[in-house]
Amino acid sequence: MPLLFSYGTLQQANVQTATFGRLLEGRPDALVGYAQSMVSIDDPEVVRTSGKSHHPIVRHSGNAGDRVAGTVFEITDDELALADRYEVAAYRRVWAPLASGGHAWVYVDARFAGGQQGARDGR
Repeated sequence: MPLLFSYGTLQQANVQTATFGRLLEGRPDALVGYAQSMVSIDDPEVVRTSGKSHHPIVRHSGNAGDRVAGTVFEITDDELALADRYEVAAYRRVWAPLASGGHAWVYVDARFAGGQQGARDGR
């Protein structure tokens, strides 16, 4: 089963039930080598679901000391496809390292995701 790391709205119970039809169980972890900022969300359905017009977004910093806290969820392939549909075009799904030593899918700033190893367009 795929692992999905969330540092933002996919951690919210209301977003999980709207996106996946259930609450996800996860464990705390951190994304390694990434820095977080915010992005404006223009998709009215995503804003309605999350209740927020600005969402966190991350980009690879190249600094192994940078960490972004969040949660790792074990989900199904079908649920990963649902997450792809939830995320707006500002995000791109990539395979990224975690502080726990593992890796997980994570949505990063699409403008800076082109050269990342394991980058995969989730749309």
